[in-house]
Amino acid sequence: MAVKSTIVLFSGDLDKAIAAFIIANGAATYDHEVTIFFTFWGLNVLRKDEAVKTKKGLLEKAFGWMMPRGAGKLGMSKMNFYGLGPQMIKQVMKKHNALSLPQLIELAQEQGVNLVACTMTMDLLGLRQEELIDGLEYAGVAAYLGDASNGKVNLFI
Repeated sequence: MAVKSTIVLFSGDLDKAIAAFIIANGAATYDHEVTIFFTFWGLNVLRKDEAVKTKKGLLEKAFGWMMPRGAGKLGMSKMNFYGLGPQMIKQVMKKHNALSLPQLIELAQEQGVNLVACTMTMDLLGLRQEELIDGLEYAGVAAYLGDASNGKVNLFI
């Protein structure tokens, strides 16, 4: 039986999302059954880069305008420097031949990492399935707790 590992990605910060996906991909490489549960600001990692037309109320539209759209638009948790920090870390990663966050996401999907979007948070923030990348699962906290209760490794990022 495979070892189960779960990660709650609450943060929408670039550096924290990169760390979550590096851990998830590493665990998957070691044959762990990995689930990343995206909630609140972590859902921004899963947003499509382009705008998607949806029917929303004013408050839902406002959240959509204020939140970063996709993995390429995330800020840093520290040293953001008005958007300069993310550009600097992306350059450093490229220099060291490290995978970018979009590449890490793609690798995770290829390795069978379960990417689960929190449906309650989607409702609260006014996010629709069509606004998120393909290949996701959609579930509530009960599904995450079911995975986590069987997990040997459970992380909150």
